[in-house]
Amino acid sequence: MREYAQAYVRGLQGDFDDHHVMATAKHFIGDGATWNGVDQGQARVSRGDMINVHGAGYFGALRAGVLSVMASYNSWDDVADGVDYGKMSGAHALLTGVLKDKMGFDGFVVSDWNAVGQLPGCSNASCPRAINAGIDMVMVPDDWQAFIANTTKQVEDGRIPMRRIDDAVSRIIRAKLRMGLLDKRPSQRAGAGDASALQNRALARRAVRESLVLLKNKHDALPLKAGAKILVVGKSADSLPNQAGGWSLTWQGTDNGNADFPHGETILAGIRAAAGAANVSYSETADGIDFKPFDAIVAVIGETPYAEMKGDIKLPATLRHSDRYPEDLTVLQTVAKAHKPVVTVFVAGRPLFVNDLLNLSDAFVAAWLPGTEGGGVADVLFASADGTPRHDFRGTLAMPWPGVPCPYAADGPGKPAAWLFTPGYGLRYAAARELKTLPTWPTVHACATPGAP
Repeated sequence: MREYAQAYVRGLQGDFDDHHVMATAKHFIGDGATWNGVDQGQARVSRGDMINVHGAGYFGALRAGVLSVMASYNSWDDVADGVDYGKMSGAHALLTGVLKDKMGFDGFVVSDWNAVGQLPGCSNASCPRAINAGIDMVMVPDDWQAFIANTTKQVEDGRIPMRRIDDAVSRIIRAKLRMGLLDKRPSQRAGAGDASALQNRALARRAVRESLVLLKNKHDALPLKAGAKILVVGKSADSLPNQAGGWSLTWQGTDNGNADFPHGETILAGIRAAAGAANVSYSETADGIDFKPFDAIVAVIGETPYAEMKGDIKLPATLRHSDRYPEDLTVLQTVAKAHKPVVTVFVAGRPLFVNDLLNLSDAFVAAWLPGTEGGGVADVLFASADGTPRHDFRGTLAMPWPGVPCPYAADGPGKPAAWLFTPGYGLRYAAARELKTLPTWPTVHACATPGAP
């Protein structure tokens, strides 16, 4: 994570020429450590884990010179040391004491959307505690005028020291100076108003290719042979919104259609381009299809768009994908009757329990959210005319892949037994792996809620 954050910041900020932007490292700190994964919840981890695990990305980001950091919604209760820091937006010990003083961050800290209103004694229109804790820029999109008036009064009556305002303003101006924003307006910079300057489709396609993770490849179902007759099925094959997920053109990504991505390519379109349109047929459900003419079937299934909160899988719900999307299991059960090789492309933002889907697939590819470049998926699925893969798989898992429906629940097995695939797993074409039939635990409908640590 340290290396990833460092590279990400360097890629965004560069040397602050006309084609780079300011980066924000977020969400500081422990946003991924909340108990039971509750959005905006309480992190209950030790100081060591907060530094070495959840803080790792910030070391890389700060080393790369990131100019802004966003404070998180979550709180942190260091149970081991008996210190409850409360909500991050009001945690002076962390925003000022750790981030600014100890870690030497000289950029500015911005609050999250209306996060200051969650602090005791505060509202979205008034929060001296957040300013005093170290928030330099406040995101209160609806109450900003009242916030400015109230903050001015709080400085005048001494509740916010003037030196704190001077520090915040200095940090913001320093960031603008480093970006060259005081020399000319953004509209005067090279590329302003040129939409093509924002697109690097070749690079995006390469990112898709290199992030795909091959989890299973039975009897060399992949790569698909040149000239093969392919049936494509599944709800995500021709859906750019499903490929893009949430936080795309809309917050949750649920109000988008293919027409909203005029430069995008679906996975289906990518397969047609790779195999030849005459060799590819499509049916979302495969109902009533004669399977005899086809050499192989590609099922593109997975999650529909979601973002924060709406996409949370909260206990007692299981991680079983088929509980939320039974249509995916149904389409695989339908094409399994064809007795043809089935290649499953799983479009999802996270590892999920999919043993039932793996059992019905000869090959299984975790495609994550490939965005607008569905052709990058097809690049890796097909062989050249001489039978060699056009591109090999390069991706590996960054997180463990669950092999049980309730890996985190009190009634689940121990963690070592809960994972089907561990971090770092990812097959290559030269290292196919035969998976035995996996248990599916069809009677598990809910997970037991674990107690406090």
